[in-house]
Amino acid sequence: MSACGNSEPQAGADSNKPPAASQGDDSSEEAVELTISAAASLTDAMNEIKTMYESKNKNIKLAFNLGASGALQQQIEQGAPVDLFLSAATKNMKALVDKQLIDASQQRNWLSNELVAVVPVDGKLSIASEQDLKQEELNKIAIGIPESVPAGNYAKEALTYAKLWDSLQSKMVQAKDVRQVLQYVETGNVDIGFVYKTDALTSSKVKVAFNVDPSSYSPVNYPMGIVKATKHMKEAEQFYDYLQTEEALNVFIQYGFSVPQ
Repeated sequence: MSACGNSEPQAGADSNKPPAASQGDDSSEEAVELTISAAASLTDAMNEIKTMYESKNKNIKLAFNLGASGALQQQIEQGAPVDLFLSAATKNMKALVDKQLIDASQQRNWLSNELVAVVPVDGKLSIASEQDLKQEELNKIAIGIPESVPAGNYAKEALTYAKLWDSLQSKMVQAKDVRQVLQYVETGNVDIGFVYKTDALTSSKVKVAFNVDPSSYSPVNYPMGIVKATKHMKEAEQFYDYLQTEEALNVFIQYGFSVPQ
């Protein structure tokens, strides 16, 4: 706490200054920055959560590291300073629990989502199901890299289930995360892309071509967990608990997420 000590006036230096705030006043506490590694599909909801949480917890600053869950998992494995991990797939959380980087008792399934196929809002192609992806007029299909992007892996599962994965390879354009898939569709660089329902709801430049049959891909569960190496366990636990409150969950519901029963 030497940094705080350096900023305080010496005793008697200015008798007109008010007494120091009590420990109960957040303004007297040194700000703690929590680093949250979160799936890219959580971007908009988490930005709203940041505003809400920081307004009530003046001594906490939330810093987001947003990206593909697989890439975020690897960063944590390599020792990146992360306090909480919010994944778009259970396998990425399980990998960190198995490596004892996250305690099994400090992680849980938290949200769920659905996979949809989106096209540019002014798109002219008629696409109502996976089978329509075979039409010659359709040239490019965007998905997240299946090995690192959960939405891409779910799309691969669905297309494999439809017996289309191999035959569509020449049309595939792979993206670093689900938000890049959305961007490709918005800009018309691809004819169609596979994203989450929540991503589709954030954009006025795309429309849903069809909802992917939920029985054709693994359940889209979002687990969250506290990284064991956090240097701010108390604050991390408080934010972890907050994300499970009705107030926080309502934000995610507004963005199209569901809460597992």
